[in-house]
Amino acid sequence: MEHHHAGAHRVDLVVYPGFKALEAIGPMSVFDYANVHLRHKGLPDGYMVRVVASQAGQVPSDTLMGLQASHTLAQVEAEGTGCTVLLVGARHIEQVLAASPELVDWVARVAPGVGRMIALCSGSFFLAAAGLLDDRRAATHWSVAAALAQRYPRVQVDADAIYVCDEIKDSDGKRQLWTSAGVTAGIDLALAVVEHDFGHALALQVARDLVMYLKRPGGQSQFSVSLAAQATQHSGIGMVQQWVLEHLDQPMPLALLAGKAAMSERNFRRIFQQEAGCPPSVFVENARLEGAKQLLETRGDLPLKTVAAKVGLGSEQALRHLFQKRLGITPVAYRERFGD
Repeated sequence: MEHHHAGAHRVDLVVYPGFKALEAIGPMSVFDYANVHLRHKGLPDGYMVRVVASQAGQVPSDTLMGLQASHTLAQVEAEGTGCTVLLVGARHIEQVLAASPELVDWVARVAPGVGRMIALCSGSFFLAAAGLLDDRRAATHWSVAAALAQRYPRVQVDADAIYVCDEIKDSDGKRQLWTSAGVTAGIDLALAVVEHDFGHALALQVARDLVMYLKRPGGQSQFSVSLAAQATQHSGIGMVQQWVLEHLDQPMPLALLAGKAAMSERNFRRIFQQEAGCPPSVFVENARLEGAKQLLETRGDLPLKTVAAKVGLGSEQALRHLFQKRLGITPVAYRERFGD
């Protein structure tokens, strides 16, 4: 992984009325903590964050707080953007999009000169509208993933990814497009940016500073919103989903699941896809991943082999493969970052 230490990375954080406050403050805090740790080591600041909006001054968010924009989009375009441009999402992205065609145009114009373009959560709609995500993989908030895919059919929406980093190589060199899932996933993405720029050790120190925001409350079995979003009202399918969540340690061939719903395999697969929006095999994989994440977060004493067995993954290697494929990090790194 390349680490760049020369000079501060300028991050232009783009906001607009109604932006999600936590999505702006989360990454901002990550970059701020990174600077604190670098200063402790006698090194210069790694990041200089500027708040940018269509007009300078106070910009209201979706909560009681707002942010003070020091620069306008026009100013930034005239003098050149930072190394990184970061666009945050909104709860009602379709309305914001309709009201902000100038922001989409701005993104399309400045993108070729931006080394790292980041869109958090539903902010991915700005990149998609500017044509930047055509034929590229992208993450977004689970609640708008279907809308993004429908509205921009050329975008390869990965509804399960925490974040996606896609590299563009063109005549001007290498550029990166980053997209993330919702709200707190912006913190995961910002940590990944710090890791890319200054190495694993610094990113881990920052993650530990923020760990109280990153840890999910323990207690009864809590499966993520992506699984909740796939939960269905159909009694047969819903019952099978519940059984899957309660028996993660067991093999789950399609024939077994179809039998529990008293359907033929073909019919079960068709109705499951229709009801849950994904094939049964994907739901099972999601459930195993969620179960493993929960064990890594709450049971620091369990060997990885045991974690794998408890969620029906068979081997430590299968567990590692699933984490790398879906989250882009190893189970060990996940435990270090989010575990007790």
